[in-house]
Amino acid sequence: MTIERPAIRVPPVAAMTLLLVAVWYAGAFWLNTPQAEEALVRAGKPWGWSELLAQAYAMKRPILPTPDQVAMELWSSLTAYAPTSPRNLLFHAWVTAEAALAGLAMGLALGTLLAVGIVHTRTLEFSLLPWVIASQTIPILAIAPMIVVILGNLGLTGLLPKAVICMYLCFFPITVGMVKGLRAADPLWLDLMRTYSAGGPRTFWSLRLPASLPFLFASLKVSVAVSVVGAIVGELPTGGQAGLGARLLAGSYYGQTTQIWSALVMASLLSVLLIGVVRAVERALLGRGGAR
Repeated sequence: MTIERPAIRVPPVAAMTLLLVAVWYAGAFWLNTPQAEEALVRAGKPWGWSELLAQAYAMKRPILPTPDQVAMELWSSLTAYAPTSPRNLLFHAWVTAEAALAGLAMGLALGTLLAVGIVHTRTLEFSLLPWVIASQTIPILAIAPMIVVILGNLGLTGLLPKAVICMYLCFFPITVGMVKGLRAADPLWLDLMRTYSAGGPRTFWSLRLPASLPFLFASLKVSVAVSVVGAIVGELPTGGQAGLGARLLAGSYYGQTTQIWSALVMASLLSVLLIGVVRAVERALLGRGGAR
């Protein structure tokens, strides 16, 4: 079966991007104007709207930096220092990606295990699935420090607490997606497997698991993005010196808003990159199976 995917139309995307950039510049002028006006008044020189506009867009510590300021900060961080330097955002992005991928792997294993149990055992569906859903009602900002403290008292520090936080966020969409996918097998094919006296494991590997792959990859695209968020949240209470979360904290401590926004942009780029990797693996596996 061939699944047609909608093509990405460049003009609408470009138009929306330009609109967002324009709104960003307008917001930066609106928020930075009071400080810019104060700086011009202290300078004691005559000024008008052009000078006010230039001052609002050239502040070293603006309330809201402009897109070009964020781009320059990002470019300077990536090119002026070695990739292994703590001043390079690639170093912090790798630390965050390491925790996100570890948590994603743990969430994939846990979510798949729970989904298999729920699908094959009716008791687990009625007893376990409500708890899986209820687990997501707890805010991650509330539970992250608890995970760090508990695991820290057990002598588990570093990567593992952040990975557990990522796992907590991403196991839910994987569980729900796999439950839906494992039940998506064609009933006629299931009857055919029973006709040939195929057991549960054989039916699982030959029919249920292949049918669940499109649902699994859809869940993974969501999970990998929330896993990056979980890694950043996990870096906040640890007080670490590495990671995009640590970079955000350092920028907030010293009032470096441009540094904060450049770290946010790098986090977005990291999520896009990881989603692209998942999509490439999806195309390779599902394309080999005849889907597209």
